[in-house]
Amino acid sequence: MTKPLVISVKNLDKWFGKFHVLQGINLGVTQGEKIVICGPSGSGKSTLVRCLNRLEVHQKGEIVVNGIELTDNVKNVDSVRADIGMVFQHFNLFPHLTILENLTLAPIWVRKMKRKEAEEIAFHYLERVQIQEQAMKFPGQLSGGQQQRVAIARSLCMKPKIMLFDEPTSALDPEMVKEVLEVMVDLAKEGMTMIVVTHEMGFAKEVADRVIFMDDGKIIEENEPGPFFSDPQHDRTKLFLSQILI
Repeated sequence: MTKPLVISVKNLDKWFGKFHVLQGINLGVTQGEKIVICGPSGSGKSTLVRCLNRLEVHQKGEIVVNGIELTDNVKNVDSVRADIGMVFQHFNLFPHLTILENLTLAPIWVRKMKRKEAEEIAFHYLERVQIQEQAMKFPGQLSGGQQQRVAIARSLCMKPKIMLFDEPTSALDPEMVKEVLEVMVDLAKEGMTMIVVTHEMGFAKEVADRVIFMDDGKIIEENEPGPFFSDPQHDRTKLFLSQILI
């Protein structure tokens, strides 16, 4: 049985001024699929992910998420964002709020949840990312790896159907990368639909259903991890992998 398409991107173009950052992007993501997007800096991969929940506005083409097209219609944007969790490179936690307050803010204000219920859900996800003992601390008291796990837990508190990760480990010290990737691997195993922009190729090999290579605003190559890494078809992909793989 074919799984439903949850994200459809057709002929997507985006400019920053005169810079054509995304050029004719076509992408379909099915429910439960894990996509890893890689490529050199400036290739457009982060911009593409940010377009999927309208953090960046595209100028041409079509993006449909769970049957809703992303346009200037604010209602549509809010509906899509309610189903999408986003984890950024730089945690984006509120420094003046405790970890628990960071996690309960959106469920209370956006989902109109009672505080007690929001806190129960927050503790559930803090336990899932293995930092429940940090609930009453402030972000500045936590390591980078712990803060990123808080950011993941915060997204999960909104019960998203899709998770977007924009280079979630690139701001971390090497020894903290593993703890964040372990949380992401667990999420993947539970069937979460995930799109991950990352240079962590070990993660891509373990988790991805499909690996996409972008360069110069275009999708150059996409394939399952096995053939993508063992037999890349495009010269640009071969060069990139030769430089990034140890």
